[in-house]
Amino acid sequence: MKTITDQLIRKTIKEVAEKKSAFEEFAEKRHAGAKKIAENAKQKGGSAMLTYHHFIVKLPYYKNAYEGKFDLSEAKKQLSGFMKEVCGLGKNVEISQTEFQKLVGKIEVLGELIIRSKS
Repeated sequence: MKTITDQLIRKTIKEVAEKKSAFEEFAEKRHAGAKKIAENAKQKGGSAMLTYHHFIVKLPYYKNAYEGKFDLSEAKKQLSGFMKEVCGLGKNVEISQTEFQKLVGKIEVLGELIIRSKS
């Protein structure tokens, strides 16, 4: 009986470790892609700077995720706050285009990581 229980425990630990590493791998690839897009947009300058601001804000979120520091509860809390902020824009559009791109970038990365962390 103990042998079967030990095997189940080892199997469960292995599955959790594989799931975590798949999430971290996903975040690392997304970080590399976002970094490349941000760098290219910054190099182009001009109107491409909106793209830069949209992607540069994602980097710390991806980095924390691939370093194993993703906190699902905190991510949900932040996403909720950013969503309230963007919904409030209908009443008060006192935000620059750059700040809007940063806000939408944060919503995007958090939503993506939250969804991916559950799969």
